[in-house]
Amino acid sequence: MTSCKPTKVEHIRKPDWLKIKLNTNDDYKGLKKLMREKNLHTVCEEARCPNIHECWGERRTATFMILGAVCTRACRFCAVKTGLPNELDTAEPERVADSVEIMNLKHVVVTAVARDDLKDGGAEVFAETVRAIRRKNPFTSIEVLPSDMGGIEENLRILMDTKPDILNHNIETVKRLTPRVRARAKYDRSLEFLRRAKEMQPDIPTKSSLMLGLGETEEEIIEVMDDLRANNVDIMTIGQYLQPSKKHLPVKKYYSPLEFGKLRKIAMSKGFSHCEAGPLVRSSYHADEQVNAAAKQKQLLGEEKSAIANN
Repeated sequence: MTSCKPTKVEHIRKPDWLKIKLNTNDDYKGLKKLMREKNLHTVCEEARCPNIHECWGERRTATFMILGAVCTRACRFCAVKTGLPNELDTAEPERVADSVEIMNLKHVVVTAVARDDLKDGGAEVFAETVRAIRRKNPFTSIEVLPSDMGGIEENLRILMDTKPDILNHNIETVKRLTPRVRARAKYDRSLEFLRRAKEMQPDIPTKSSLMLGLGETEEEIIEVMDDLRANNVDIMTIGQYLQPSKKHLPVKKYYSPLEFGKLRKIAMSKGFSHCEAGPLVRSSYHADEQVNAAAKQKQLLGEEKSAIANN
C-alpha cells in the first residue's frame, strides 16, 4: 500500500545579510505609544515589517493602515489578519491627520486592508484621510497605497481626485505566481489600475513593488519591469519575501545584495525614475527619498522638453 505521508517542506536558512539591528530608543517607544493612544494601525506592525525599528527609531516615519486591521483577502504571503472587518470608523481620518501633525512628518504613506465588503472598496475613507491630512499638514507630501478596490474605475477616481503626491499599488509577484500568492487579485487588473491612475492624473507619479523569493525566474522579473513601464509606472521597489509564519508560503530563494544591485540597474535602464532594491526593501521603505527622486526626474524631463522646444 502506498504511503500518504505529507511532503516535507524544506526551509532555507536565512543569510547573514538579513539580520536586523533592533533599535528601541525613545523615538521608537514614543511613536508606538502615540499609535496606541490614537487607536491607529500601521502596516509596519501588522505586516511585521523588518524595517520597523529603523523607520520608527531613526527616521521617525510610519505607514498608517486605515479601514481597520482585518483584511477581506487571505494572500498567502501576508501577515495581516483575515476575516470579517469591523464597521467603518468615521473618526479615523482625523486621528491620522492629528498624528501626522504631532510627528511633524514631511512625507506620509497611507495604506489599507482590502475591503471587498464595501461597494467603494474604502475609497471614500481613503479620500477623506488625504483631505484631513492636507487640512492640518499642508506641507506634508502624501503617498497612498490602496488595494485594487475591486478594479472599479469610479473607486479609483474618488481617490485620484484628491491628488495624492504618489499613487502606489503593488504588483507583488510575477504573473505566473499571482493566482497562488495573491488572493482575489489579478496581475492584469493591477496593471490596469496603475494605468488608469496615470491617465486620470498624468502629473502624479505611480509606483509599484515586487517581492522576490517565491520561485520566480529572472526573465519573469524583467517581464514585470517591462509590464510596469508599459503602463507608465514611474517608481519601482524590489525586496526579499520573508515568510511571516509556517502557514504562509515558504521562501524558495534568498537573493543576495549583489543580485538586487543588478536588478536595480536593469530597472533603471528600463526608464524608471527611481528604483529601490535590496533584501530588506519594502514598498514604503525610504518613501520620502523616492518622492524627491521622482520630483527631480520630472524636473529634468521638463527642462529637456523645454530645451528641445526652444531649439
